[in-house]
Amino acid sequence: MTSHIDDLHSVRDYLRYASSRFAASPLYFGHGTDNAWDEAVHLVMRTLNLPLENNTLFLDARLVREERQLIHERIERRITERIPLAYLLGEAWFMGMPFHVDERVLVPRSPIGELLENGLQPWLGDKPVRRILDLCTGSGCIGIGAATVFEEAEVDLSDLSADALEVAASNIELHGVCDRVRTVQSDVFENIEGQYDVILSNPPYVDAEDLASMPEEYHHEPELGLAAGSDGLEIAHRIIAEAASHLAPGGLLVVEVGNSWVALDEAYPDLPLTWLEFENGGDGVFLVTAEELRQWQDMA
Repeated sequence: MTSHIDDLHSVRDYLRYASSRFAASPLYFGHGTDNAWDEAVHLVMRTLNLPLENNTLFLDARLVREERQLIHERIERRITERIPLAYLLGEAWFMGMPFHVDERVLVPRSPIGELLENGLQPWLGDKPVRRILDLCTGSGCIGIGAATVFEEAEVDLSDLSADALEVAASNIELHGVCDRVRTVQSDVFENIEGQYDVILSNPPYVDAEDLASMPEEYHHEPELGLAAGSDGLEIAHRIIAEAASHLAPGGLLVVEVGNSWVALDEAYPDLPLTWLEFENGGDGVFLVTAEELRQWQDMA
């Protein structure tokens, strides 16, 4: 490693070196990037606290030894330990915003971010949004992202994990939304009070078979945030059963269930779930209104 540190000097050198090393390694890219080059850019630039875009000005800048050593260390750990890059950096990006992350929470990657960037349109219409619940919040990225879109709304970030809520609280402070966003420890709706105009959730939804076969990178994430029983629907069933009483008239429920979407759709043939499509990739997210949920419950 010492010889490499002595041979490589500029940002451009390290981008090339990291990209080559990653391309030659059996890494899985699924925590913010999907290829070796983007992973290299993310590692090098953010290790140096440089921007991910409009950064060509820095490409030929020479690095001091401490910077080179840290980049080398992170490249080696990414390859040998298969740690997701976000955990090495302590940072992940969601909706164009940085979030603190560590191994207490999943790495943010939900397509719900795209839905929020579009203001939940056209499904929300002109309904005012005063209260939002981010159920199974993890790092808090979805709820805090929602707070930046709906600037008048109060947002509750709920999770069973006290460890996750510590991370979420740090992100509330990071984004300066302490006046409108709070954390609530709750097992699904157990400690949730009142009604919300929007309930968003990216709950655990990985079934036992998929969990066992996931790439090594995913095993650094907390199993509590991934595993959801033999069919991946353990938490989703609870959300659907209880959400109607926590939704205000005209309210929306949005839930991500990933690869378990087929099983969920088959489990609720009479519930008119709208499966959303995303321009930037991702699937397995459904939307249902408060009225649709209540009518379905009345018919059951």
